Amino acid sequence: MRPVTPRHTVRHPVDASGHQAGRSAPPWSALHQHGLTLIELIVAIAVLLILFTAAIPRYQQFTARNEVAAEVMRIKTALALARNTAVTRRQVIALCPVTGPEATHCEKHDWTLPIAILDGHATAGNLADVEVLRVLEPSRGPTITFNRDYPVRYQATGWSRGHNGTFTVCGRHGDGRKIIVNNMGRVRVPEDDRPEC
Repeated sequence: MRPVTPRHTVRHPVDASGHQAGRSAPPWSALHQHGLTLIELIVAIAVLLILFTAAIPRYQQFTARNEVAAEVMRIKTALALARNTAVTRRQVIALCPVTGPEATHCEKHDWTLPIAILDGHATAGNLADVEVLRVLEPSRGPTITFNRDYPVRYQATGWSRGHNGTFTVCGRHGDGRKIIVNNMGRVRVPEDDRPEC
């Protein structure tokens, strides 16, 4: 067997800064505390302010467009429900805005109110002899007008001749859409014909 020789450890001399000679000094950042200087902090805050200033108007426009889109969908849903009910039941179905489920007449001019789907003609907006089938939720913000002063009415065929018209939805920041109901009861939302809100 070979004799085991003890290993010798080499000790490097220590210099005046406390580091061993022959070894590389630790990086500068390790010797100092991590953090931001006042100038770096001010620059970071300024950049954030610029980003927020640019983002807030775009976010407001985005939410305004979404509000208008939601109201367009609400009106289209009400019209589709009324038309489908008229065809299914083979009788006249009307819809108009009301103050609530217990209302006795249509409000006609304020379509931001809840929309009632009615079993009957609702002549002159009178709900005395009309059954309220369903009431949809009111508007969440945009104003909604109809260019007629009578309820929208669907015949058993699904046609709305004589009770058709155009809804105008106006949201914030001038964003708006038109919803056109033709004589056959069909609904369209033109992309190139937007109202001046």
